[in-house]
Amino acid sequence: MLNDRFQVQLSYDGTEFHGSQYQPELRTVQGELERGLLKIGWKGKSVLFAGRTDAGVHAAGQVIAFDMDWGHTEKELQKAINAVTPQDISAVKVKRTKIDFHPRYHALSREYQYQIINSPTRDPLQERYIWRVWPETDVNLMEKASRQLIGTHDFAALGKPHQPGGSTIREMSRAAWRKKGTKLVFELEGNAFLYHMVRHIVAVLVRIGQGIEPDDMINKYLDNPTGTEAQGLAPARGLSLVEVKYQD
Repeated sequence: MLNDRFQVQLSYDGTEFHGSQYQPELRTVQGELERGLLKIGWKGKSVLFAGRTDAGVHAAGQVIAFDMDWGHTEKELQKAINAVTPQDISAVKVKRTKIDFHPRYHALSREYQYQIINSPTRDPLQERYIWRVWPETDVNLMEKASRQLIGTHDFAALGKPHQPGGSTIREMSRAAWRKKGTKLVFELEGNAFLYHMVRHIVAVLVRIGQGIEPDDMINKYLDNPTGTEAQGLAPARGLSLVEVKYQD
């Protein structure tokens, strides 16, 4: 049997998932995806993911890979995956790739987005995908503070390694806020991320924007990574993994 390796861009609404990684007896993205793939002839042990997302975190550009004997087109495989997976998961793109491709280890960078809205009143049509913040934040203060993230730093005060004893050094290539209608969108791109790192960073930036913490607070955490750990997490619902980049 000749298996091909397939690379799939995956989108999902994380609201009803206990994260992306398989967990027995809990609804996860990996669990639902593998259950669906088994229905169309997949015989592998596990699907490879570019990165983990927490419970409630969304994705527009998660990347997965798996091996499968599929005698039809990539477009037909995309349709088949979408036919056997639930409505809150979608295969956006499917392509055959090199047999040794690994979505995590071959990734050059990952980009996350976090959305907030300044409002004292909830909006039921947006609450699943944003953090509603009040008192209002000053986006100029948050933008200035976010620039402190650029470069290679020890982020130990802003997150934890996924494996005990793992490195907490990460390189951020982009950190910026932009307005999108009534929303404020934070875009953060780096080579890799620690557990809860983006949500800790957003929580600190929001407190800076509200005048609760000084505008050099990010630098204080980066300059003293083994000191006081950042407190507070931005809600998972505002966070999305939007893109994973690879060499062409």
